[in-house]
Amino acid sequence: MKPIQVLLLCGGQSEEHDVSLASARSVLKAAGPTFEIIPMIIDRSGKVHPPEASHALLRGKRPGTIEATAITDLPHRCYDVVFPLLHGPFGEDGSVQGLLKLVGLPHVGSSILGSAVGMDKIVMKQVFAGHGFPQVSSQPVTRREWSTDPDSVLSACATLDLPLYVKPANLGSSVGISRVEKSGELGPALDEALAYDRRGIVEQGLVGVRELEVALLGNDHPASSPLGEIRYDSDFYDYRTKYTDGLAELHIPAPVSAEVTARCKDLARKAFLAIDAAGLARVDFFYRPEDGAIFLNEINTMPGFTPTSMYPKLWEAAGLSYRTLIDRLLELALEER
Repeated sequence: MKPIQVLLLCGGQSEEHDVSLASARSVLKAAGPTFEIIPMIIDRSGKVHPPEASHALLRGKRPGTIEATAITDLPHRCYDVVFPLLHGPFGEDGSVQGLLKLVGLPHVGSSILGSAVGMDKIVMKQVFAGHGFPQVSSQPVTRREWSTDPDSVLSACATLDLPLYVKPANLGSSVGISRVEKSGELGPALDEALAYDRRGIVEQGLVGVRELEVALLGNDHPASSPLGEIRYDSDFYDYRTKYTDGLAELHIPAPVSAEVTARCKDLARKAFLAIDAAGLARVDFFYRPEDGAIFLNEINTMPGFTPTSMYPKLWEAAGLSYRTLIDRLLELALEER
């Protein structure tokens, strides 16, 4: 029986380009015989490299002449399903998902709506607020507001207590995020975040909380993994801590009560359905042992996908191997929704 042809899109134009390539290398190594994985790298300019060149680049080799094409020229009739293993803008935000929908190709993960809402921290929080989910307080900021009326922005943010976290609205892997301990640090933090995106968000920091995560797998009836906990010594879970071996510890299952575990899993599933996510997602929480409060932090619709990433690790703890997880995601992509 002929293997199912899978187009693996990786790389991308966002600051998470290298993270995507690392995930793609892992998928290529682990995929089973049922699926034939054909990689195509999207470079930082948005051009797509053909499979032969992409294979070489993923192996760390320099290919010969590269005839990159526009992503709109994808030979979509050659593939049965797409794995858009892209993180951040121009990949995880609904843009590529919209193109794939136009050409009639099924794909792993959320469609346009779920991807866009999950990527945009401001809209995501608004949707979650509409469902009454517990969250930290926050203040949205635009680049124009900050450049034309900084006093009003600082005044609005003064309603939040220190420490604060300042983030671009549409980015992942902790890129562009700053922790603000003193009021004088807020301006430079906003400059940093708004250099990456025209919209940013200032969030209330919490003291004495633990960071918990749940992985979801499925479409309209997602299954949840064991609850996990991330621990680290840095001020927050920044890019270096996330992607440097030994700087963060994963504890699976998280050493919390069965009641906290159940609440997190229930809230994770509700968040998944609230944004119309599909296929996979990782949902992150803050847990405050002092009073038992749980805060929904965010949902990530295309989390890191190396064997050491939190999403596969959570499913490995549930008895689902990395290869089986890949196969299951591709099967979900081919399901009718």
